Amino acid sequence: MRERKKQATRAALRDAALRLALERGPDNVRVEDIAAAAGVSPRTYNNYFPSREHAIVAAVTAEREGQIAAAVAARPAEVPLADAVVDAVVARYTDPGERHRDALLLITTHPALRAAFLDTTGALSEPLAAAIADRLDARDELTADVLAGSVAAAIRVALGHWLQPAAGSGFVVTSGSLPGLLRAALAPLVPALDAAGR
Repeated sequence: MRERKKQATRAALRDAALRLALERGPDNVRVEDIAAAAGVSPRTYNNYFPSREHAIVAAVTAEREGQIAAAVAARPAEVPLADAVVDAVVARYTDPGERHRDALLLITTHPALRAAFLDTTGALSEPLAAAIADRLDARDELTADVLAGSVAAAIRVALGHWLQPAAGSGFVVTSGSLPGLLRAALAPLVPALDAAGR
């Protein structure tokens, strides 16, 4: 019951943050505004998010980590681990859904939101490590943790290249295909994932 209430509060905060950012622009939204819109105190807000940017970004990235881990776990054992991981990452990062398209535009046009968006990649490590360990059956936590951390780092690198500001301006011109960048960044990890999966 307590955990459900915490999840509901987190969802209310991130939804309020995104709604206010889209209405007013992210620079015109204060933590106090988000907390009030979600019906909690600013102190409660601070228990959930370190900044307004993280709350705004969370509206887009929420549940992504769990979805990637679940997609990896759901693949049949005969599917190579590398294929399961790469396919899950590319699918979840390149199809934000209609609801989040405006939010992604907002993120790509504000440097502080871009930085918070890149920070979210680290949250993937723990659930992905658990999914990898389950697939390995050996419960080799060290290998699973290293592989998951490496995947999170590769995603961050790909997103960083994709969200690179154009030279001499603050504007982001997304460079290349995000699925292609993700696959290229994950390619060096394929041998390690496949070796662990054997």
